[in-house]
Amino acid sequence: MSVASVIVDVAAKQTDRAFDYAIPDKWKGIIVPGMRVVVPFGPRKVQGFVVALKEEAEVKRVKPIADLLDLTPVLTPELLEIGHWLTEKTLCFMISAFQVMLPAAMKAKYDKELSLLSKEAYEQLHEQVKPFFQSRSSLKWSEVEKTAAAPAFHRDIQKGLIEVVYVVKNKGNKKTAKGVKLNQSLEDIQQFMNELNKQAEKQKQVLSFMLERNEEVAIKEIAEDLQITSAPIKALINKGLLEETEIEIYRDPYQDRYFTPSKPFQLTDEQAEAIAPILQDIEENLHDVFLMYGVTGSGKTEVYLQSIDQVLKKGKEAIMLVPEISLTPQMVKRFKERFGSKVAVLHSGLSTGEKYDEWRKIQRKEVSVVVGARSAVFAPFENLGLLIIDEEHETSYKQEENPRYHAKDVAIYRGQHHQCPVILGSATPTLESFARAQKGVYKLLTLKQRMNKSSMPSVDIVDMREELRSGNRSMFSTMLFEKMKDRLEKGEQIVLFLNKRGHSSFVMCRDCGYVPTCEHCEISLTYHRYQNKLKCHYCGHEEHVYTECPECHSEHIRFFGSGTQKVEEELTKVLPEARVVRMDVDTTSRKGAHEKLLNKFGSGEAQILLGTQMIAKGLDFPNVTLVGVLTADTMLNLPDFRASEKTFQLLTQVSGRAGRHKLPGEVVIQTYTPEHYSIQLASQHDYEAFYKQEMEIRKMHKYPPFFYLALVTVSHENIAKVVSVTDKISQYLGQKLSPQTTILGPVASPIAKIKDRYRYQCMLKYKLEPSLIPLLKYILERYQAEMQKENLTITIDLNPYSMM
Repeated sequence: MSVASVIVDVAAKQTDRAFDYAIPDKWKGIIVPGMRVVVPFGPRKVQGFVVALKEEAEVKRVKPIADLLDLTPVLTPELLEIGHWLTEKTLCFMISAFQVMLPAAMKAKYDKELSLLSKEAYEQLHEQVKPFFQSRSSLKWSEVEKTAAAPAFHRDIQKGLIEVVYVVKNKGNKKTAKGVKLNQSLEDIQQFMNELNKQAEKQKQVLSFMLERNEEVAIKEIAEDLQITSAPIKALINKGLLEETEIEIYRDPYQDRYFTPSKPFQLTDEQAEAIAPILQDIEENLHDVFLMYGVTGSGKTEVYLQSIDQVLKKGKEAIMLVPEISLTPQMVKRFKERFGSKVAVLHSGLSTGEKYDEWRKIQRKEVSVVVGARSAVFAPFENLGLLIIDEEHETSYKQEENPRYHAKDVAIYRGQHHQCPVILGSATPTLESFARAQKGVYKLLTLKQRMNKSSMPSVDIVDMREELRSGNRSMFSTMLFEKMKDRLEKGEQIVLFLNKRGHSSFVMCRDCGYVPTCEHCEISLTYHRYQNKLKCHYCGHEEHVYTECPECHSEHIRFFGSGTQKVEEELTKVLPEARVVRMDVDTTSRKGAHEKLLNKFGSGEAQILLGTQMIAKGLDFPNVTLVGVLTADTMLNLPDFRASEKTFQLLTQVSGRAGRHKLPGEVVIQTYTPEHYSIQLASQHDYEAFYKQEMEIRKMHKYPPFFYLALVTVSHENIAKVVSVTDKISQYLGQKLSPQTTILGPVASPIAKIKDRYRYQCMLKYKLEPSLIPLLKYILERYQAEMQKENLTITIDLNPYSMM
């Protein structure tokens, strides 16, 4: 008897292990580890992953596998191994680790079907239920659940008259089209063509086209190529010369776009020096982690492209990660121009079906380069030659829900497995990476010069407190406004950067200081002018805008702060002649909106690009000569030890959008804290000085890279429960861990309530703590019952990026 060990799709502590199932004879020799199967689990059927095969089961009676979802494994042996490693590294369930590696279309969807047990049972059904089964013996639960008959159905299910069957729907629908193939021998077809009369000229054309191709062809393609209707093709099918088939076609997000092939550029001396050790590693199959520290516009992408080219020449594959959707249109263009159809793209702007098809191209070895966001690091390549993480300092490489992995760790782990180099690139590397490069753990490659020797833009810092004192109440300082007018007259372009979306950050009563907050989360509501509503950005709760203060009934209720919509309005008032493109979450939520807006700006239809985070990096427009940062300090005030680092990185990245080509660039940074070192040093483009100063502060306060962090967050509807559980956890850890480890807390999280759940946390700062993982695992096991029964949540983040 052969048995498969299966990890089932039930994320709970009790089920977080492999279960044995018998392999039916018809699938013996077909089922291998890495395939998805459907298995009976309790009363229902669930999806599962086969992780191993064995001869004997550990228990006497094993149920057989019910269905096979894949014909080839979706997880390679390496990815199965990474799954095990992730559960250790991030303390997640095995099933979560496997699911994060696959496109959403392959996550199981479950349908409940109701079927009548017997004809006799029909007579005993409740009056409300009978009509549903009048002409059929089974129906979907979704047809019933919203109707008045639902309680009656529950009664009949409990009586045992109706059976509930769980059906696993495989969502990965392939897109197909009608096609045809030849259905007779070549001689017969030749003979038939010779006998055809003059009127059937089009049938003749179709047959000679099919003889030439000698493979399945889509009917649509034949009709387009020969410029005919489908009638002659149908006639040939009826005569039995052609046979109708289903052909699978890919949903290609870039099918209507033509990419002009590009040639590698001549590298500068600096680039050539940086690429040499990478090429040597590729040649000798060595694994090193390179930190490519290059100023904005120093041509890092060209080094990536030429390194990948070398990898492809050796017959290997490459993964290139870019942060967020913002980089993809321009980045994809450069990759498609250089490597054509060898590139697959994975990012959140694609539809579920498109992502699934791009993923299958990788799985079928039809492509050898992947460009994508965080999850593309799991691309199912089996012969990797290079992994690149561009803008490695970006926080979006860290996943904030289970499994809480960092793409950088996974990339380095895969690099070791394949014995190939990993490149981390950034103009402002994280302190952790730069410290490792200083120690020689990573190899440092430096690019100090911009590509066409253009100088870094000059930066002016404007103290907004002075502007207020001199009577300027607008959101644009006098200096920025003058420079904007100047650029518009010269026909040059401007990028304005703001650190938030929406219209105003909050609403406040000027008489009593009342600020409307969300009733489910402890956070002030944001005003959205477009719908004229106050919204919570955490749970989506909405309220109407107040005309008077609910506390003191004063009418002096005002909007504070400035969001992108408000800046846009202000711009149209003060510079009515300027055309503005606004980019934020609200304007780019529709598919493809991102690219349309950037193209509009790139083609010169608009002179000002106004946006949030998403325009800060990776964009390259030759005509941009002025960058304005409207609020530099929004991030400095967050309760996060990385606040200064994030501010410095952001300002450096935004400044890097100016003067990238022939025209010189200028940057104006508006701030209320001009003396802060992160703002001062960003204006001087001095990363090394910033690194030195920030490292001293981190050392003093025991933060990374000197110490590791772990954050334990507990949440529940009852505040007393939250406090007592967090307290017990921190006391227990305090007894078990070494005295060198600092435990902060328990304390309320910075956002103490989200979606009606109170949140408490404790933070650990440690250097060497071999028993930490087993202790944290024990805590999760100890509270398992309460987590299931009482809706208690305990999340553990072993390398937190978000402190909120």
